[in-house]
Amino acid sequence: MYYLNNAATTWPKPKSVIDAMTDFMLNCGANSSRGTSSERDMNAMNLILDCRIKLAELFGGYDNHNPLLVTFTSNITEALNFVLRGFLKPGMKVLTTSMEHNAVMRPLRDLEKTGVKVDVIDINPSPLPLLIANYDLMVMSHASNVSGTVQPLKEIAEICKKNNIPLVVDSAQTAGILDINVTELNLAALCFTGHKGLMAPQGTGGIIWNPDFASRVKPIITGGTGSFSHLEIQPDEMPDKFESGTPNLPGIAGLNAALDWLNQTGIKNIAKREAEIGKYFLDKLLTIDDLILTGNYDMNNRVSVFSFNIKNFDNGILADELSRAGFETRPGLHCSPQAHKTLGTFPDGALRVSPGFFTQEFEIDKFFDALKGVLLTK
Repeated sequence: MYYLNNAATTWPKPKSVIDAMTDFMLNCGANSSRGTSSERDMNAMNLILDCRIKLAELFGGYDNHNPLLVTFTSNITEALNFVLRGFLKPGMKVLTTSMEHNAVMRPLRDLEKTGVKVDVIDINPSPLPLLIANYDLMVMSHASNVSGTVQPLKEIAEICKKNNIPLVVDSAQTAGILDINVTELNLAALCFTGHKGLMAPQGTGGIIWNPDFASRVKPIITGGTGSFSHLEIQPDEMPDKFESGTPNLPGIAGLNAALDWLNQTGIKNIAKREAEIGKYFLDKLLTIDDLILTGNYDMNNRVSVFSFNIKNFDNGILADELSRAGFETRPGLHCSPQAHKTLGTFPDGALRVSPGFFTQEFEIDKFFDALKGVLLTK
C-alpha cells in the first residue's frame, strides 16, 4: 500500500516515536503526580514537563515560553471544545470562516442554541477578507483540510489585536510544518494536534494559552489533578486548571520524542520538503483531463493537501478503485461540509490526496499511473 492520506494523520511515524512509547510502557508506566517520589514517578513527571517545555518553545509561548501555559488534550477537537465552550457565553458574538472543520463548526452550532451569536464569513475564492466588527472572539483554521489554502494569519492577527478581539487558531494542518509563534501573533489560544504534522501518535494534542485569556476560560471538565487534593473545587493554577484525570502518558512520551525529531530535522526543512513533494504532485495532477481542483493551482499559500474531482466520475468510486490499486486516499466531505459548500463541491465532496514528508517521488509516479489506468476504464 502507498500512503497518501497525511491530512488525516501522518504515517509512518519516526522510529524514535515508537521507541519512546515502548520504553515508557516497559520501563516507566507510572501515573503522574499520583504516587510517591520514586524514580518511576519522577520520570513520569519529568517527561510531562519536558514535553511542555518543548511545545512552549516550538510555538513561541507567552511569558518567555512558560511551560505551565501548555495544556494537554487528547486531540485538537477536544482542545477547541475546551476553549470555545469554556469561554463563550449567551449573548457573546463569535466570528469564524466558511472553511472550518466540524471541530470548530459543531461546537459553535451547539453554543448557538444557548444564545451565542455565530457569524460565518465566506472566504472563497480569496483569502479571508480583513473585515471585523465588534466580536468577543474569532476562531479560524490556519489552513484548510480540504483545499490546503493557508490563510494570512499574520494580517488577521494584527487586525484582531487592533480591535481587542481574542483570536483562537486551529493549527491541525500546519503545526509542525509551518512556523507559528503565538506571542508574536498575540493569539489567545493555539490549538494543536499531535498526530499530524507534529509526527506524534493519535490521542495527543493541546492548547498554548495567552495567560490573560486562560484566566477568562472556565474548565469544562473538572476532577482529580494529582494536586491540591484538599480542595473540592477545581484549582485555578495552570496547568492543573484544564487537566483533570490521567493524561495519555504513552502518547506524551511519543509526542516528546516527535518534538525532538522535529527540532533535529528543522521546521524549515520540513516545510521545504513538503512544498517540494506537493509541487511534484500538483504538476502531475494539472495534466489530468477533466480535472476540477479546489484551492490554488500552485504551491503559493497552500500546504500539501489536494482535493479534486474528475468530471463525471464519482470521487468515492475513484477512491475505491485507487485503493484496490494500493493507494490510500480519502473521498467525501472530510468533516468539513461548510468548506465544501464554499468550494462548490457539496454534497458529493472530493477526493483528497495528501502526500507528506516521507512520501517519495516514485510513489507519486505510481499513483498517477494508477489514476490514468482507472480513468481509461470510465
